[in-house]
Amino acid sequence: MRSPLLTSYFLLSHCLSCPGRLSFASPASVRIMLALATYNVNSIRARLDRVLAWLGRTSYDVVCLQELKVADDQFPCDRFEAAGWHCAVHGQRTYNGVAILSRTPLADVGAGLGDDVDDGESRLLEARVGGVRIVSVYAPNGQIVGSEKWDYKLAWLRRLRAWLDRTASSGDRLVLAGDFNVAPEDRDVARPDEWRESVLCHPHARAALRTLIDWGLVDAVRLHHAGDGPYTWWDYRMLGFPKNNGLRIDHVLVSPALAGCCLSAHVDRDERKGKLPSDHAPVAIALDRS
Repeated sequence: MRSPLLTSYFLLSHCLSCPGRLSFASPASVRIMLALATYNVNSIRARLDRVLAWLGRTSYDVVCLQELKVADDQFPCDRFEAAGWHCAVHGQRTYNGVAILSRTPLADVGAGLGDDVDDGESRLLEARVGGVRIVSVYAPNGQIVGSEKWDYKLAWLRRLRAWLDRTASSGDRLVLAGDFNVAPEDRDVARPDEWRESVLCHPHARAALRTLIDWGLVDAVRLHHAGDGPYTWWDYRMLGFPKNNGLRIDHVLVSPALAGCCLSAHVDRDERKGKLPSDHAPVAIALDRS
């Protein structure tokens, strides 16, 4: 189990990587905070050892996972629990699936959008950790613009906005973290002209994400990074990662009540390297939860 000093040191190191945002005299001056990461693992079976090793090297309090590709009873809760994590899982055999891991017990666990749409895809899971409502999100990819899956993607993002309207208010301490399968702007794409009409960058997809964010959510990464990137996904094909042909499609969106508490945000690009990586890299933030 991590010590408070280790957590403080981890958060301080990332805060100091964002010049002009914060200044601390020493690790001892940092209050205990909530460190959260989101990671599309692209099959927990294929990536389990990598994910556990990554968790062992880091100091997160909460981790949202997406694209598990296993049913609930096949998710390796025993391995995560042995490493000190509480697990909530909304899985699906072969496709989709989301989870939330927490160092402390999870409360108020709920799955799905809770509307009247007959939808068997496992794409949303929520739980409360302390005073923060955490939502792990895996939005549809859309596959091909104009296809039924494309229509489903746009409709699902509209349903997510309606879910927020029904279940949340701007005063809530709320985090939506996950793979939204949309790069919001051209600065989120290494080669905008190449991807402009794709399902990840199409104007209709960007408009759907903007409608969601306009509920009052704040893009935590953009609080700390104003320029191009950082990217979170690189295609396995055509040497996407070595050529840095990346897109920022994984996001941590926070409510107004938490935006002022977001002390740092970064992409753990190194996790895209090495043997059998996911095609995504984790995105992490630090929140002052006092």
